[in-house]
Amino acid sequence: MAYIDGFVIAVPTANKQEFIQHARHFDALFIELGALRVIEGWGDDVPDGKVTDFRRAVQATAEETVAFSWVEWPDKATRDAAMQKMKEDPRMDPATPGNPPMPFDGKRMIFGGFEQVVEVKA
Repeated sequence: MAYIDGFVIAVPTANKQEFIQHARHFDALFIELGALRVIEGWGDDVPDGKVTDFRRAVQATAEETVAFSWVEWPDKATRDAAMQKMKEDPRMDPATPGNPPMPFDGKRMIFGGFEQVVEVKA
């Protein structure tokens, strides 16, 4: 079964187009390195919870929108090899000239790798 990397990020709402540009640049690198697909979601119906919620998880302000993204890999070995290559690839560094700048505060991003345990398709 596939391996999934998930990300939740608070993005200044005014930076939506910059976020999309950033995603298109970096997501193409994930695909080049073996990802099966990358999904970038822009918060549309992200309710406040009573105990916790997406907004609190990333300390989103009223001027920010929560983005939810994931990368699907064929397996964990492919993902681990890609992550190692990304650490050394200057195209992954937003500080490299020509790369799009990071349009959000990366310190408030939450992320993790997940083993797929169930899949249901239509």
